[in-house]
Amino acid sequence: MRDPLAEPSDLIRSVSRALRVLEAVGRAPKGLTVKQIARRCELTVATTYHLVRTLAYEGYVIRREDGTYIVGLEIADRYRELVTAFRGPSVVGETLRRAALDSGYSHVLGRFVGGQVAVTAVAEGARSPYLEDLMPGFDEAAHATALGKAMLATLTAEQRFRYLREYGMRPFTATTLTTVEAFEADLAAGDRRGMQMELGQFRQGVACAAVLVAPDKDIERRVVLACAMPAGELMTSARVVRAKLLTVARTVAEGLTAEH
Repeated sequence: MRDPLAEPSDLIRSVSRALRVLEAVGRAPKGLTVKQIARRCELTVATTYHLVRTLAYEGYVIRREDGTYIVGLEIADRYRELVTAFRGPSVVGETLRRAALDSGYSHVLGRFVGGQVAVTAVAEGARSPYLEDLMPGFDEAAHATALGKAMLATLTAEQRFRYLREYGMRPFTATTLTTVEAFEADLAAGDRRGMQMELGQFRQGVACAAVLVAPDKDIERRVVLACAMPAGELMTSARVVRAKLLTVARTVAEGLTAEH
């Protein structure tokens, strides 16, 4: 949701409208006609037609034989560039892949991107339950994931309150924490154990643990490492998981330091 109060005075309307068109098409995998796009974006059909033609020319949407439009391959190219930028040094990616292979658990890096907690790198493990949302760029559910908890734990209580108020505390499962008080108590418990955790709070039957990799005064240079696994395995081996996560975190931190 865009904040109308934050709209820049030099906003270029045509660019803004084109992005709204692209978002509408992206949310409709079966495709949309120009008239459908116009209705969803609250634009005239003539304006929408010109915007769609331009986006098609640039490769960001594709017109199918039935007259509907779907997202184009240029979107995939931009996503690959995003993943590469997020991942950082190649040694970091190799470290995550090695950890996922050795443990069988998916390993994930996260940081603040534009003020939001976001996944920035993923290496999938064979023993971890599949999570379709677990991909670079995922920026929701910070209150329901161990990665998000570990990132938010680096903020002050007031900063966390503002973050949770802005992005909400949607209940993903019956055990998702949905009050600031419960969330603060959970973070305090994580601080005492030296590892943030969640058991079935984001997906039923799935657990996640996370530790801080790189503290920094600059909020967007703070990095967290997390791993996902069946909930029962974290319950029985939390200390082992923590020890292995900290070992991987040190290697990741060395790789990030080498980048600079």
